[in-house]
Amino acid sequence: MAGYQSDSREDSPTRKIGRGKIEIKRIENTTNRQVTFCKRRNGLLKKAYELSVLCDAEVALIVFSSRGRLYEYANNSVKATIDRYKKANSDTANTGSVAEANAQYYQQEAAKLRQQIGNLLNTNRHMLGESLGGLNAKELKNLESKLEKGISRIRSKKNELLFAEIEYMQKREIDLHNNNQLLRAKVSTFALDFVCISSID
Repeated sequence: MAGYQSDSREDSPTRKIGRGKIEIKRIENTTNRQVTFCKRRNGLLKKAYELSVLCDAEVALIVFSSRGRLYEYANNSVKATIDRYKKANSDTANTGSVAEANAQYYQQEAAKLRQQIGNLLNTNRHMLGESLGGLNAKELKNLESKLEKGISRIRSKKNELLFAEIEYMQKREIDLHNNNQLLRAKVSTFALDFVCISSID
């Protein structure tokens, strides 16, 4: 089976103390391959058990030998874990689809906004009398009409403000005139009282 090597001492005529780097390839000797399979299968099952206990993880391990024999370990049940895996995988796929749809939508919206901004900038330049070379006679006529309407509204608003200012100044003038008359009357009264007092003395 690919990915396994022999643990037998007969494979190498010159052995080194400890484990050295070995080439991972299929073990050709049937007996050595079977021995290695048993050892590594048991080690893998042990590691799966330790992972589930130490880390409180849900683990399911399935191994088929080269002869088709099934070996498995699950701290819950293999079927339940596979069902959970399928659901998680499906949710991930759906999330990816939603994310892609959202990204595409926002890209389209951004393109629309960029186009709108470009149109507004062009309109603004046209209103200022710039970049008119690409406009035909009809478009220039429409632009002229828009400008005339805009100028009319501007003048109307300006006149409205001027009339309001004039009205305020007129009211202010009347108020000042009335105050002036009142002050004159008070001065006249004061002068009369002063003359009377002087004549008595």
